[in-house]
Parts: sequence; C-alpha cells; structure tokens
Amino acid sequence: METIRTTYIGHLRTEAIHVQSGNKLITDAPTDNKGKGETFSPTDLLATSLASCIFTIMGIKAEENGFSIDGAQAKTWKIMSENPRRVAEVKIEFDFSMLDLKEDQKELMQSLVKVSPVPLSLHDNTKQNVTLKF
Repeated sequence: METIRTTYIGHLRTEAIHVQSGNKLITDAPTDNKGKGETFSPTDLLATSLASCIFTIMGIKAEENGFSIDGAQAKTWKIMSENPRRVAEVKIEFDFSMLDLKEDQKELMQSLVKVSPVPLSLHDNTKQNVTLKF
C-alpha cells in the first residue's frame, strides 16, 4: 500500500492524505511563484522535513539515554535560487537553551545533525546550515 495519496485540487493546491492515519495536509504555491501562500508550499515542507527529522532522531537518542528534549524549538529558513528554481539552502537554529542539558547530552545532540534520513537524502547542492544553541 502507498504511504501518501496526493490529489491536485486546483488553483496551485494539493491535498495529501497519510494513508495509515488519514491525516490530511494541504500545500499551496508561494506568493513568489503564482500562489496564494495560504499554507505550506512544497518547498516549505522540504525545509520543515529537515528540521523535524533531525529533531525526531534527537528525541529518540535522548530517550535512549534517559533524558528529554521536550520543549526545544527550531527556527527554519528556506533560501531559494533561480535557474533552476530550487531550494539552495536550509538554515535551522535549534534552541535547547530552556533545557538544562549536560555537556555529554549537548555533544550527543550536536553529533546527530547530519545523520538522520532527511539530511542524508538531500542533494549535496542543497546547503544545510544547522546550528544548536544551548
């Protein structure tokens, strides 16, 4: 069975359904590419996917090592290029400053930035600029 079922619903929008859960997600073209910009664009989701994937692996490793990163946050920027139009860079600032992490826990979080599936799946031409604040 497929993982996601996507339908083009018109006016530069899609609806994606996560088959297992039934959850729905709408995408819209950004305003700088003929869209309304009323929800995530496909390239926004790429940038979001990078941050969420890194956080997921961090959360797994934190749990395995007996601590929590609950409440940590990330700010994400997507930088586009033209000819061809593509995501040239994703900048992410992870903020753990509200947590009282020990040095070894901080080092563990730092070591996970480039080893989760999404960072490993992006083309080398897509710059991943990731920083962590403790």
